[in-house]
Amino acid sequence: MTTTHETVSPERVSEPTAADLAEGKAVTLLQRVILPRPGDPLKVRSLYVDEERNKRVKSTTRSDATVAAGSEVSFATYFNAFPASYWRRWTVLERVILRMRLSGPGRVDVYRSKADGSIIHVTGTTTTGEDRALELDLDLAPFEDGGWYWFDVTADDAPVTVHEADWSAAREPAQDTRLSIGICTFNRPDDCVSALAALAGDPVVDGLISRVIVADQGTKKVRDAGGFADAAAALGDRLLLVEQPNLGGSGGFSRTMHEALNSTDATHHILLDDDVQLEPDSIARMFAFAGFTKKPMLVGGQMLALQDRSVLHTMGEVVAPEKFFWRAAPNTEYAHDFARRSLRSTPALHRRIDVDYTGWWMCLIPRQVMQELGFALPVFIKWDDAEYGIRAGEHGYPTATLPGAAVWHLSWSDKDDTAGWQAYFHTRNRLVAAALHSQYKRGGTLLRDTFKFDLKFLIMLQYATAALHHRAYEDFLAGPDRLFPLLPTALPTALRHQGDYPDGQVIGSSSDLPLPSMSPTKAERFMKPPTTPATITRTLATALAHNLRRPKPDATERPQMNISAQDARWFLLARLDSATVGTADGRGVTFRRREPDTFWRMLRHSIRLHAKLYREFPRLSKQYRAHLDQLTSQESWERAFTGGGTGA
Repeated sequence: MTTTHETVSPERVSEPTAADLAEGKAVTLLQRVILPRPGDPLKVRSLYVDEERNKRVKSTTRSDATVAAGSEVSFATYFNAFPASYWRRWTVLERVILRMRLSGPGRVDVYRSKADGSIIHVTGTTTTGEDRALELDLDLAPFEDGGWYWFDVTADDAPVTVHEADWSAAREPAQDTRLSIGICTFNRPDDCVSALAALAGDPVVDGLISRVIVADQGTKKVRDAGGFADAAAALGDRLLLVEQPNLGGSGGFSRTMHEALNSTDATHHILLDDDVQLEPDSIARMFAFAGFTKKPMLVGGQMLALQDRSVLHTMGEVVAPEKFFWRAAPNTEYAHDFARRSLRSTPALHRRIDVDYTGWWMCLIPRQVMQELGFALPVFIKWDDAEYGIRAGEHGYPTATLPGAAVWHLSWSDKDDTAGWQAYFHTRNRLVAAALHSQYKRGGTLLRDTFKFDLKFLIMLQYATAALHHRAYEDFLAGPDRLFPLLPTALPTALRHQGDYPDGQVIGSSSDLPLPSMSPTKAERFMKPPTTPATITRTLATALAHNLRRPKPDATERPQMNISAQDARWFLLARLDSATVGTADGRGVTFRRREPDTFWRMLRHSIRLHAKLYREFPRLSKQYRAHLDQLTSQESWERAFTGGGTGA
């Protein structure tokens, strides 16, 4: 990758003068330069410093870094580079200041990137052994389409120590800002307490928080968890713990919004999942960003993989309008591992990403937006965050996911929420969101897509999932008046019915069943996927014909194959009478058995339901849209919280 030099006027590199200090010039902290935690493995360190493996940066705190003599370290990393293009696009700032205090002989160089990933040297200065404060005034103009700022430190014949550094603005925020945080939790008391301790334990973040609201919906109470007393003491009267029945993520987060509007004067509210690991400065970064935005907007944090912490699991998402289904935003790089490829060597990470919505694992919502739009749809889980982002966009409030602001969260690779009880919520809520926001009279290709999924699950011997889809269609067809009444009952109903068929029942191990009847060589032949329209059509026709024949007599007791989760593809299961299939989390298997009568009965039912959905979709769309304000209003949710009826 080519690095070019940009001519920079010398006055951009300066030391604060006594006159500056006397004038008390306003400086607002935007982003601290932070070092890894003690004991972080090399993979995780790659999020903070780009260093030589045999010459690691030493630090005594999370704010200082000592570079060994003769070494160079780059801060062109996910948490320490400055995402200049996002600040250029969405905020009123025109310049940013890199401030640092350092000592030792060496050099500091500032670089920027362009949207295509090419690197430009902006400016640099030498340092001596003396303790020195630097301010580097940097222009945000060249970042319309993408790009980052960062700095490198080179040590001469003795170590150089960066005592502290940050990215700041030479002005106050564009608006008055006060912060509340809402955490929705269900039977994860230890995780929730860890999040509270992380918020209170960071002095910068702690100083920003006016209120932390915890909506505890579980039977394992947060107040009973070890460490809660200390976390509560640290937050003092800023902590509000609310206990309520399990109303899902939509009910828990809506409760925190309700309390934020009623009991605080916070201008911005950040939603946080309970099962995340926090980098606390992410909270401060999102809040600082919100203070400078050109207009009120939603600001989201990105997701790092909790199972593999150097991996950026998702950068941002959109909803494809033609079939109304979420997908990665254009020009994103899925599951990027910074331990393998640094920011500097990955051009795809330098382009600005625009999104339709942001996940509620970490999402900032302005008070003005909550007051105008109301709260989440009463849909328990799934699609509440996507629908809210789309709704906000339709009202002129954009959404951005801010690089360098992230939580570690369990990635989707360790769970399959398209199967089992969650399939009900995925399907029903997708239809509800499409009825509210699709630009197409009958949802575009949405119904074709849901029928295709029904057929796929039936071919894959997942009758429980198909049955939950059908229940979702029927509840959607019942109209918007059913959403609030279903809120407390939808989960227990889905859980009760997911075991109606063998594929919904998890077994501890395939070793609990007889050995497979099919030889490994024959099984290997079945693994080859069809790749052309002709072979796909032929395989599908074979699958349908296969369901005209009775299963082999011993297949109900003895699986033909043991199949791992990643190998459970439709073209393989379509040829079998039975198989064990590993669960996505690797903790068990399901024993799937082919039932021809069930297959044809459920396929006929899916056809009838889809015909009705096609006929009724225009009418239902008008009905759901007419009820949207009722479904999301603070008054409707307040009735649901207090048990005084069914919300709307």
